[in-house]
Amino acid sequence: MGAHGTPTPHCYNVENKLYMGTMKGIGVQKQARLNRLKNEIVEYVSSQPQCSAADIVDHLSNERKMRNHGLTARKVGFFIPRYLSEMIGFTLDHSTGKRLYHLAA
Repeated sequence: MGAHGTPTPHCYNVENKLYMGTMKGIGVQKQARLNRLKNEIVEYVSSQPQCSAADIVDHLSNERKMRNHGLTARKVGFFIPRYLSEMIGFTLDHSTGKRLYHLAA
């Protein structure tokens, strides 16, 4: 509780009972969006081996019309190793230095 008995941002009231703590942002809808994004990326990489991160973002934004996926070409480089490292591997293109993604063997 804050000054004068007002709840702080870390308090919330459910049925006249005060609970302390923070609300976590992992809900069913958020998890479903993450799973759809992972499935779309794996599907695209399986159909287009040796694709770059920019190709993946282009596919999500333009062909699949997932305008609010939030991924940029740079973020794909962090997203794939974090969530899809068992399914998708990459090789470095020696001429450009970019990662080229493919299904992991």
